[in-house]
Amino acid sequence: MPSIFTPLPAEVDRKSPGTGGKPPVDRRPTGGGGGGGDDDWHSSRRGPREQLYKIRAFVFCALAGDMMFFVVLVMLFYARQAGTHLDAGLMRQVGDWKPVLLPPILFLNTAALLLSSLTIEIARRHIFREIDVLEEWLGLGAPALRRTLPWIAATLALGALFLAGQMTAWKQLTAQGFAFNHWSTPASYFFYLVTGLHAAHLVIGVLALGFCLVALSKLRRVEARQIAVDATAWFWHTMGLAWMVLFAVLVMGQ
Repeated sequence: MPSIFTPLPAEVDRKSPGTGGKPPVDRRPTGGGGGGGDDDWHSSRRGPREQLYKIRAFVFCALAGDMMFFVVLVMLFYARQAGTHLDAGLMRQVGDWKPVLLPPILFLNTAALLLSSLTIEIARRHIFREIDVLEEWLGLGAPALRRTLPWIAATLALGALFLAGQMTAWKQLTAQGFAFNHWSTPASYFFYLVTGLHAAHLVIGVLALGFCLVALSKLRRVEARQIAVDATAWFWHTMGLAWMVLFAVLVMGQ
């Protein structure tokens, strides 16, 4: 992040007491082109660091709500797994949960998503590399941009690969006779529900990555590029963590 400059303390006229002079008065800088009034001096503009923290806080609050939503899904998953019904022939409560064999491609999808978290983190670190950012501020080139773009593109490709793998898993599960509307197998219903909602969130992440690719080449301000990449990276990491939890629940819950 570029350094945040603070104005020097205002010069103070000090008069010796008892001489009838005026009390100490702050000389407020007027500056050129801003009108030179006290309104300009009192106005406080947020710097790049404050903007980054503000957007980060907004992203974290939104993601916290999403994570709570996934927690509720996990609780419903285990509650439904423990559900029973009355068997008229046996005259006792029996469970109706039929385990579903998870498609093996889900393990490859998980590996691709973990790798994408690594690539987006590398991109985030490159966009904040101080030496490269300083060169861009001085107009000596765009090294941070050149280093970041390939890793963003790699993350986008891995995200698209994950979504394609999820679609393949759904087709394989349907071919086994476990369709989404197959109410006799609640395990498959929850599988589609959990993986589908996560995939919908990841589609938003893929769109954000596409926006980053465009924004990095269009935005002129270095701090604007940093904020775009940083917010997208935190969203992507959260979706990766959510998938690891959901995938573990699906594997152990079956």
